[in-house]
Amino acid sequence: MQTIRTLEALRAAIADFRSAGSDIALVPTMGALHSGHIALIETARRQGRKVVASIFVNPKQFGPNEDLARYPRREAADARMLTEAGCDLLWLPPVDVMYPAGFATNISVAGVSEGLDGAARPGHFDGVATVVAKLFNQVRPDIALFGEKDFQQLAVIRRMVADLDFGIEIEGVPTQRDDDGLALSSRNVYLDDAQRAAAVSLPRALGEAARAILRGDTPLDVLAAVRDSLTAAGFVVDYVELVDAATLTGDTDPSRPRRLVAAARLGTTRLIDNLDVPATV
Repeated sequence: MQTIRTLEALRAAIADFRSAGSDIALVPTMGALHSGHIALIETARRQGRKVVASIFVNPKQFGPNEDLARYPRREAADARMLTEAGCDLLWLPPVDVMYPAGFATNISVAGVSEGLDGAARPGHFDGVATVVAKLFNQVRPDIALFGEKDFQQLAVIRRMVADLDFGIEIEGVPTQRDDDGLALSSRNVYLDDAQRAAAVSLPRALGEAARAILRGDTPLDVLAAVRDSLTAAGFVVDYVELVDAATLTGDTDPSRPRRLVAAARLGTTRLIDNLDVPATV
């Protein structure tokens, strides 16, 4: 696996891939890799493409009271995991390459970015859209793969790609989970033993809610029960909502795919999760 830190070297390596007739898949990450990230790499490899992973802890998507300074950084361990997974190239841009002096551009995606995490974390999705647009222009992939755990992020990126004519296929890969159902996340390392034991209440409550909605229970009552269940388990709930899977609005139609989405805190750790609720009509 090549490891590259300058834009000039990246473009030369991408040109070599192209001259050999290879399509390119991009897997953007912020490092602290786990099996969920590796599932993205493996999905891309099965498609027969050259796989580029990026690691960049993006300061523009962290709020002033969030965990940028303590976000886990494990460059050597991450590089080993990517090599073992068969990644072809690791793009490791420093901050001054991604945001050089005088950088003044911001990308904002209206609509899908405005509720849920967008309301809880003002400016977060502007930071996501801006850095992903830069990565797309730097790597120029044919396809980019993102985990469905960050479902609103995936919706924001799909909207941006469609609106700005990037011509890149965006593939969502199902959420990877521990054996007890907890969604894999780089932030799970912040949980102490008691919090980790309580964290499984989140996917379990969403699973029960999805089944209740599909059998015809009133969504407002189901969502209230999820909030009560999470509060009883020690969470501080940010939101629990049933939304349209494409627009992320609360105007849900049972004949369209829907998504149960939730965010809640255990101590200082904020966990997010979501589950598909298929169309029933």
